[in-house]
Amino acid sequence: TAILHELRIEAERVARELANISDESTRTQQAYLSHRRLFGRWDTALGLTDSGPMWLRQAPLARLIADSLHHRDGKVCDLLTYCIMPNHIHIVFSPLPNSDDHYPSVTTIMQSLKAYTAREANKLLDRQGQFWQRESYDHWVRNSNELRRIVLYVISNPVKAKLVDHWQDWAWTYCKYPL
Repeated sequence: TAILHELRIEAERVARELANISDESTRTQQAYLSHRRLFGRWDTALGLTDSGPMWLRQAPLARLIADSLHHRDGKVCDLLTYCIMPNHIHIVFSPLPNSDDHYPSVTTIMQSLKAYTAREANKLLDRQGQFWQRESYDHWVRNSNELRRIVLYVISNPVKAKLVDHWQDWAWTYCKYPL
């Protein structure tokens, strides 16, 4: 769509600008701010779009994702919050150490989740092929204030998309800890 093309062009422009900043600290801070801004625009467009696959509108598919997230909670991660939207999901978790006291990477956790849910979702849909987009947005939370902001952002998604008036009314939103 046009917005996706526009965002890709803007991301390329930002990358060129960042490459010209010689001070590493300034470049890192600007990259962080630019990434947040672009993510916000991307996510808003995704939440409001009515084109593309909307498989997660189907309760059995949303339940599959929710069950898969809860299955991993306490085993490979501490699941803090999630929101399953009709065409994407938001997840906030913290990896947990395994029996060797090593932490699985976010990539490993997400690859496992995506592989399992894609296979099972395709069975439910009686289809084959790619289910999830290859890219995902990872972000390390730096402090408790940022964590609160991100959790509020995640649970507010169905409200921003005008699916419900209150986040608690969206069946596919979960928040482990009280806000």
